[in-house]
Amino acid sequence: MADNSYLKDLILLRNDPAAVLRVREAAARGEVDAFYALGLIYAEGRGVTIDLAQAHYWLSLAIDQGDRDAELLRNIVGSQMTDEEYEAAKRLRARPALQVVGPG
Repeated sequence: MADNSYLKDLILLRNDPAAVLRVREAAARGEVDAFYALGLIYAEGRGVTIDLAQAHYWLSLAIDQGDRDAELLRNIVGSQMTDEEYEAAKRLRARPALQVVGPG
């Protein structure tokens, strides 16, 4: 059973960047909730610098696993992205395998 308590703790990530690592580790294990959480983290800059390309990437992974909430959030993120950010998100999606990215 997955420990997705990080979803309840997302508000704390704004003040504790080290907590993002736990979510990244869950994403590396393939936990769909962690994909969504990382999308939100990057979209809002919770413990990391806002990165809409990363947000779009992680939300796309959640959508691929059937997460409908992720689709709503990705639409919002997508509407805020520049062409360059969208191209960066496409490059991330083109990577051969899921890779958990470093801080920031």
